[in-house]
Amino acid sequence: MKKRYLFLFPLFGLLLILIVKYSTETGNELDAQSLSECLFCKIAKGTFSTTKLEFEDEEFVIFKDKNPAAKIHYLAVPKQHYDSIKALNKSHIGLIERMQNGMINFLKSKDVDLSVAVIGYHVPPFISQKHLHLHGISPVSEMSVSNRISFFMPSFWFKSVS
Repeated sequence: MKKRYLFLFPLFGLLLILIVKYSTETGNELDAQSLSECLFCKIAKGTFSTTKLEFEDEEFVIFKDKNPAAKIHYLAVPKQHYDSIKALNKSHIGLIERMQNGMINFLKSKDVDLSVAVIGYHVPPFISQKHLHLHGISPVSEMSVSNRISFFMPSFWFKSVS
């Protein structure tokens, strides 16, 4: 019985390394050079020509994820740079709600069944880009085991807007 759980030790070790690595990074402020190099900043400004914006308003854009976890996988990215959900405070609640509502309406416009979709944010250190982004993914049944773990909700690494 004990041998059965031995495979968990390397996973916990990797998790610990990730937490230490990302928790020692400095603050949430990026300098001008870092902002100019931020991929999601370029996409949100429309200067990254290989990414088609599917939706745009004054606050955020929506586009397809280049590494989709399922058949439908979109990202909502604010035009203003925020490192992650951890960089926000209560004054940003409206932005987060508008991004969620925008994603929901966008997915509905694509005839996505929201009952088999997942919408949420990764929490550092489990982020792929250091720029706030909301995932809209469907259907969960098409996701690989690793993606189901990565986008599992509720978890301490992936959160819904609520």
